[in-house]
Amino acid sequence: MEDRPRRAVTRSDVARTAGVSTAVVSYVVNDGPRNVAPATAARVRAAIETLGYRPNLNARALRRGATEMIGLVLPDSSNPFFAEYALEVERVAAARGHVLVMANSAGDRDREARLVENLVSRQVVGVLVASGRPLAELDLTVHDVPTVLLDRDGPVPGFVALGPDFTAGAAAVVSHLLTVHDMPGVTLCTGPGGAFAANSREQGWRQALAQYGRPETPVVRGRFSRDGGYAMGRQLLEYGVPDAVFATSDLQAVGLLRALHEAGLRVPEDVAVVSFDGTSESAYSWPTLTVARQPIAEMARAAVDAVLDGEAPAGGFRMFGTELVVRRSCGCTGSTAL
Repeated sequence: MEDRPRRAVTRSDVARTAGVSTAVVSYVVNDGPRNVAPATAARVRAAIETLGYRPNLNARALRRGATEMIGLVLPDSSNPFFAEYALEVERVAAARGHVLVMANSAGDRDREARLVENLVSRQVVGVLVASGRPLAELDLTVHDVPTVLLDRDGPVPGFVALGPDFTAGAAAVVSHLLTVHDMPGVTLCTGPGGAFAANSREQGWRQALAQYGRPETPVVRGRFSRDGGYAMGRQLLEYGVPDAVFATSDLQAVGLLRALHEAGLRVPEDVAVVSFDGTSESAYSWPTLTVARQPIAEMARAAVDAVLDGEAPAGGFRMFGTELVVRRSCGCTGSTAL
């Protein structure tokens, strides 16, 4: 004889076991709207535990008009920077009783806009969006749901935005090469032209060269990826062996390291390398990378707070300082910073 599927435990079952009404069970499960005597509430919770009752969270969310979920749209969750950012957002959201729902736009503007619309239609309490697009190319509708733009370099009309000081961070890591290691020049491996983050980091590179009287060298452009860095490394070697290179992301730097190693060059003895982002990947490459590290945990906390507390920074934009983390790739020895 076949076993029949077990019937799901209902709120009426809990009420009958606890000797209360279904309304009282609802008050205990939903923590309101009416107070329940502690002894009665304890009896209801004991019945819930004994019977294995699981409340219908979707129905509860619809009654409240929100799902207690925060949406997050990323261009590429396989990128360690965005993966670590998402993890920190998830931790902060969970600590505040919310679940994170994440989606990938693959860098496509139309897909990015559709994903935001979809999340809003699912009654999330807020949406976080990381978009590499410059301001003129953003195509996001302003919704009643709080929407915060991540990893930006300046204010975005109609939205709360936050991000690191790309320019100062880039200038600091390039200046380290020019002053501590007295490099005659630093070559730039950066993202595609027009990418706002690439432009801001390039500006920092130019500022440092100008400040210390060094000439600008050829700029090599490619994707913000390992294979992009590898391709740029092979390309820059066609101009000759550079003294030092600033890669504008850790992934680019990792690809660059491979290209240099394959060419028989030693890092940092033959070519010094520094990068921007400061993900865990930079701490476990070889040699370990000297970086301008973004404060991911701090930015994630500020983003979630902006959604849940509705507190917009002055001018709608908050900028965070970066940290210069010195390791081996620049020529400094003995550093084991993580």
